[in-house]
Amino acid sequence: MPSQHIWTTRDEDGRKREVRVTKFGGHWKFQAKYRDEPDWTYYEVPLRADLRELREIIFRKYQRKRASAEDMASVDKMLREQGCEE
Repeated sequence: MPSQHIWTTRDEDGRKREVRVTKFGGHWKFQAKYRDEPDWTYYEVPLRADLRELREIIFRKYQRKRASAEDMASVDKMLREQGCEE
């Protein structure tokens, strides 16, 4: 069963950006779009800010037993691979 995490952020200009991260079959898929854009942007290598936000979301869900330790380890590994120390 796929797990999906969705959040919105605002950039410096106040534009709203929606980010969707789906894990299916052990593979994470990152996609995002600004409210005024018609198409989604898919990321092979996710943005660091998106990875950090995903880790925070997974951590909060993990504390409530709504995410697995495997998901936490997987996101931490992606952060380490991008050179982010968490």
